[in-house]
Amino acid sequence: MRSPIVHLASSFAIGLFSHAVQADSTSYPLEIENCGQTVTFDEAPQNAVALGQNSAEIMLMLGLEDRMAATAFWPNEVLPELAEANAEVELLTVEFPTLEAVLSKQPDFVAAMLVTLLGPDSKVAKREDFHALDIPTYLSPSACSVTEVSSDIYGARADLWTMEQLYKEIEDLSRIFDVVDRGEAVIEDLKAREAALRERFKDREDLTFLFWFSSPSPEDDAYLAGGNGPSTYIADLLGGSNAIKAESEWPTLGWEGIMASDPTVIVAAQVDRERWNLDEAENKIAFLESDPIVSQMDAVEKGRIVVMAGAATNASIQTLYGAEEVAEQIEALDLPE
Repeated sequence: MRSPIVHLASSFAIGLFSHAVQADSTSYPLEIENCGQTVTFDEAPQNAVALGQNSAEIMLMLGLEDRMAATAFWPNEVLPELAEANAEVELLTVEFPTLEAVLSKQPDFVAAMLVTLLGPDSKVAKREDFHALDIPTYLSPSACSVTEVSSDIYGARADLWTMEQLYKEIEDLSRIFDVVDRGEAVIEDLKAREAALRERFKDREDLTFLFWFSSPSPEDDAYLAGGNGPSTYIADLLGGSNAIKAESEWPTLGWEGIMASDPTVIVAAQVDRERWNLDEAENKIAFLESDPIVSQMDAVEKGRIVVMAGAATNASIQTLYGAEEVAEQIEALDLPE
């Protein structure tokens, strides 16, 4: 479910490219400070691989599909306004690709959105694996702000994630590819949309959101989005807070604990990867409404269930789109006065 207003806004951002004030061209060699490493680019990449939906969608928003060799790791379908451009780029897999598959594309640049895609314990490769082959890499600043915690392999953030980290990523990638004017246009549009949401929703102490990403089965603990991650940012942007007060960004919790959190609104993520039955938002809603115990939650009884793309729970372009999706739906709900 996506608002047509959102589509038009993003399409307008892409259209800004031809009208943006000409920015300074990138001077090479270019040095980028990224996640504690200095990465040097002798020229703009011509055959890039994007590991993760956010890395890919930023490149597509910057109009770089003709310089993308392949993408991988997509929890959701591409944003509709980017579908045509994305169709020109090879998809390796919607899951974790192998290092061999990435190298088979002979990339001259690899960008990733998560440390699990490009980090010390990555399921794909370490940055050093590519650097040893003289292939520069870039890791999302949002991924770098996560620290390890014993209770969660995905870690936690000391401070609330904000769009500033995403804006930094767009700026860096636009410099790397020498399309700074396009990057500035995209950032300007996103900042305006973020500010509009902030103005639209005033802070409410009685408004809490529970973000349910998925579950292997109804009997298993649910994968939730918590901590100081993007979902908590969405809740804050819309004037509320996250019902799950966990340090970890991806806590798991049984339904007894979920019921105890008593959220005002339940956000059912739509995940398109087709790994589990409960990836589908409609299956989440069916469980919530039919289970004899869970259905007694106030949010369920009052019909306060909304749907959001699962990709929005990751630090990404989609996070703001997710906030806009939820915003359109909660305004139609019977929220407490």
